Amino acid sequence: MSYDPPRPAGRLLLTPEDKEAPARTRRLRRLGLGDRPEPALDAFAYGLAELTGAPYAMVNFLGENGQFFAGLHTPATAPFARGDGTGALLGRVLPRDHGFCPHVVARRKALVLEDVSDYPRFAGNPVVDGFGIRSYLGAPLIDGTGTVLGTVSVTDVRPRAWGQPGLAAIKEQAARLVARLERREDDGLPR
Repeated sequence: MSYDPPRPAGRLLLTPEDKEAPARTRRLRRLGLGDRPEPALDAFAYGLAELTGAPYAMVNFLGENGQFFAGLHTPATAPFARGDGTGALLGRVLPRDHGFCPHVVARRKALVLEDVSDYPRFAGNPVVDGFGIRSYLGAPLIDGTGTVLGTVSVTDVRPRAWGQPGLAAIKEQAARLVARLERREDDGLPR
């Protein structure tokens, strides 16, 4: 018989194990991604926000030790925002157990959470209480080598009916960005 200690109430979230993190980190380094903000990716995130009407949008790369928003859009009036629309005061880095992108990477497919409070697994996530996130829409960035580099995602502080149009849009944007990143590698642009 084994004994599992009880978990605190409201914290059912279990961040999936990420066995691909070392290979992903190496791939991101070869592409010159995941360790610094990029204006082109900030612009891409802005486009995601405009397309979906979401206040927050991210291009997120996951490494071995956490998440990095190389592309980020936040509204100038948002809590924790810098005011220039390019990032939160708390920075562009999140631990692996914060947010929903690690689940998208592990699943290797898009995730739609119209109201995170409807899902006990996700309702206890630190971004729900810390930032007031109530809805999420994200898709993986899977390159031609089969590596999941990270995600593109949008979030809102209120429930959102993303539906099939939202799902199709985020998947299309993920494919567009992967094509851009691979052209960048093919063109031999600075990494």
